[in-house]
Amino acid sequence: VLKSSHKCGRIEHVRVGNQIGADVSRVDEISHVCPLQFVEMEPGDVLFFDCNLLHCSSANMSEARRWAFLCAYNRVDNNPTKEHHHPRYTPLEKVPNSAVLECQEFMNMDGKWFHSVEKEKETLASVSTETQN
Repeated sequence: VLKSSHKCGRIEHVRVGNQIGADVSRVDEISHVCPLQFVEMEPGDVLFFDCNLLHCSSANMSEARRWAFLCAYNRVDNNPTKEHHHPRYTPLEKVPNSAVLECQEFMNMDGKWFHSVEKEKETLASVSTETQN
């Protein structure tokens, strides 16, 4: 992470290779002010940080899959103005803490939603077309 980079204001995101990422020239400038801090973690560790904190991870060179669980919180009244892959507000059902230990289907991915690069490309193309009109 670039320590305290979340205090640098909003950074425009652009296509970097096959992903969307922070403007590389801006990140380079910020790296002169906000020191790089490595966060070494063990399996099962969790890292919470501000959504504007500049961060990255190097390629996964191991045989094991790298799992990540990304959460973004939003106000109930801040629904998208048009339909797309980001969901609208849906109330969460609160379950007891014991539900995590009692879960027997943690490897079953049926019915679960995952981010799709193809959907992201469709959304970006749609937004680009709309802004040109």
